Amino acid sequence: MTTQSPEVIRVALADDQAVVRMGLRALIDREPDLEYVGEAGEGAAALELVRGTRPDVLLLDIRMPGMDGLDTLRAIAADPGLRGTRVVIVTTFAVDQYVFTALQAGASGFVLKDSAPAELTQAIRVVASGEALLSPSITKKVIGLFGRHDIAPDIAPVEGLDTLTPREREMVAWVATGRSNSEIARELTLSPDTVRTHVSRAMVKLHARDRAQLVVFAVRAGLTLPA
Repeated sequence: MTTQSPEVIRVALADDQAVVRMGLRALIDREPDLEYVGEAGEGAAALELVRGTRPDVLLLDIRMPGMDGLDTLRAIAADPGLRGTRVVIVTTFAVDQYVFTALQAGASGFVLKDSAPAELTQAIRVVASGEALLSPSITKKVIGLFGRHDIAPDIAPVEGLDTLTPREREMVAWVATGRSNSEIARELTLSPDTVRTHVSRAMVKLHARDRAQLVVFAVRAGLTLPA
């Protein structure tokens, strides 16, 4: 009897520093379930790379020459053919002024360049599975940034908010804490399947492409739990 091999996650990288690309490539190449499909040193090339290879995950630096990471991110999010590619922002800063903008533009999460190797590879797997890579500390920062009008001015209301049930609104608020379905289930003494169902329904009603965007919607709509 043959054993079916695990599904391989295809990963691309865009960063203007050659040494960073070299290090991340070496890290990815040694993982049997990850496949490095290409790299780029600036945004326009990164966009062409993603269109040509259709990776599952793109590790993207924000600050690049020419077309920067945010513009690259927006272009990927706007292309229906690239909906299968999740974008993780790889940064030297824990959370900077671009965090809320990047989430709104379509980022599925953030990871530090100096993170431990196991954290970086796990980040790729988490995002590839459809989850958001948003720790409680990052979501707190997002909520704080949202309160600054110079960071998020004149943001449109969330469409579909009035269609949520009270339970779905509660789940959206819990998602905005950065907790996983299992962690929310433990907090509320529910089954993970129940939480998953409510979160999925809320995502459909709000037209959220993933949990990261659901966090953005929660913050915009004021559906956040007390600190």
